[in-house]
Amino acid sequence: MPLTGTFKNLLIRGLLAGLVAGLLAGAVAFVIGEPHIDAAIAIEEAAAAPAEPHGHGAAATEAVTEEPAGHSHGDSEEPLVSRDGQRFGLFLATGLAGLALGALFAAVAYYARRVSGLSGPILALTLAGLGWLAVEAVPFFKYPANPPAVGDPETINNRTWLWLAAVALGLAAVSIAAYVAKVVAANQFLTVRIAAPLLAFLAVAGIGYLVLPDINEVGPDFPASLLWDFRVSSLTIQATLWLALGLGFAFLTERAAQASSRSEALTTR
Repeated sequence: MPLTGTFKNLLIRGLLAGLVAGLLAGAVAFVIGEPHIDAAIAIEEAAAAPAEPHGHGAAATEAVTEEPAGHSHGDSEEPLVSRDGQRFGLFLATGLAGLALGALFAAVAYYARRVSGLSGPILALTLAGLGWLAVEAVPFFKYPANPPAVGDPETINNRTWLWLAAVALGLAAVSIAAYVAKVVAANQFLTVRIAAPLLAFLAVAGIGYLVLPDINEVGPDFPASLLWDFRVSSLTIQATLWLALGLGFAFLTERAAQASSRSEALTTR
């Protein structure tokens, strides 16, 4: 069952699968991710809250006058978007991200089918696994996700560029491994066909990890359990997105193939 269809067919298939995958990822984020974000925000707000002056008279006056100009104990900045609005926007964001990812996935599948002998559904699942490995796993294990209370705001641009560099590293590692797999595809030893691309991937990723600088902005007082739970939930959300995208695209591919087979059977009668 090869992956057939025009680019338009595959694009529609990718958009539909991507939308469903994005909404599923949003649901998982809402259930297992939002509680950790709320807990991290509570820690951030507690750390940012000004200390109440203790004592009276001159001691209290001295404590107040030492505060920076323009700040007072009663002042608090309201967020531009409430937490309820952010929760609603979560599904909008993941849905749009799923659509964009589905379009890219369809484009890659359209060209990958020319150099691959895999069936349509297997190719879809393989591309989803490789995409998760390149775009999520490689960057994650170098620069894992952090909750809102972690990280210096002044380094956000630098951290963003480093994360993008890690994504480029993941794409390069997966691409080189795929090329090596194609080179050794005719080798008579199964172990060589498995080990060669795996070693190529590990070599490229390992060298990249050594070159890219480390980032550790987690404060010593931040709860380790919350940090761990947040990172696990982040990894789970991304895994849901890619798995649902691959399964959805594979299902639509099988459905299109069956519809085409029935149509050909009817025309030959």
